[in-house]
Amino acid sequence: MGTGRCVVAVLIFSLISKSFARPIIRTTPENHRSAGADLISDGWTLTSEDFLYCDSWRLAIETNNAGIWSRIPARCEEYVKDYVSGDRYQSDSKVITEYALDFAKTVEVAGEGGDAWVFDVDETLLSNVPYYAAHGFGSETFDEGSFNEWAIEADAPALPASLKFYKELQQLGFTIFLLTGRDESQRNVTEQNLVYAGYSNWERLILRGTSDAGKLATTYKSEKRKELEDEGYTIHGSSGDQWSDLLGFAVAKRSFKLPNPMYYIA
Repeated sequence: MGTGRCVVAVLIFSLISKSFARPIIRTTPENHRSAGADLISDGWTLTSEDFLYCDSWRLAIETNNAGIWSRIPARCEEYVKDYVSGDRYQSDSKVITEYALDFAKTVEVAGEGGDAWVFDVDETLLSNVPYYAAHGFGSETFDEGSFNEWAIEADAPALPASLKFYKELQQLGFTIFLLTGRDESQRNVTEQNLVYAGYSNWERLILRGTSDAGKLATTYKSEKRKELEDEGYTIHGSSGDQWSDLLGFAVAKRSFKLPNPMYYIA
């Protein structure tokens, strides 16, 4: 890593035209971390011991070994900030979507609309990193009210790897469903945000209705996938940032977990 010193400059791009997809965050080129030295940036220091712990903690949550958790460890706030603001988050997302595309290309799409792929929305298609940058990158207790205020702005950028993959799936002939835990009352702003971020031509955007209130995400999303199967769709693939997007019943033939060390949804 060299001297072990790296200044992380987080620049959230302003939208020049909302008809184009926008990048999430730009960082200075040297953003790779080594566990062999202290990491110093913007007045904080992350020791090599903390780096190793937080790197292992991230592996544990991404593999679902940690079980239910509510907030990131206090010692990992700067680690998570650095991860989601930098190149590793983008690279991890890119590698996962490339594996998903490799699988999608093995599917013999019939061309009659019955071959489906299901996407989650938040931290899968849209990135709320700009919101979490102002709220401790997961170190603060989740405030539904302030998040809803952010969602109403309809200004979350696309996750670049997901946008590319989404368009490639369309070229392959998949029917795309968007299945989100957002409430039905947020339909208009969610659709608006998706279009602004560069997404289009999905088959259906599924949100929580009144009958879905209080259901665990795993139950709610499983039920909605089952409804799609009952309609005759074959769900070949599913992409989400939470295990609750992917597990349960009526699961896809292949599921692909995108990284998210900022929060957990059961």
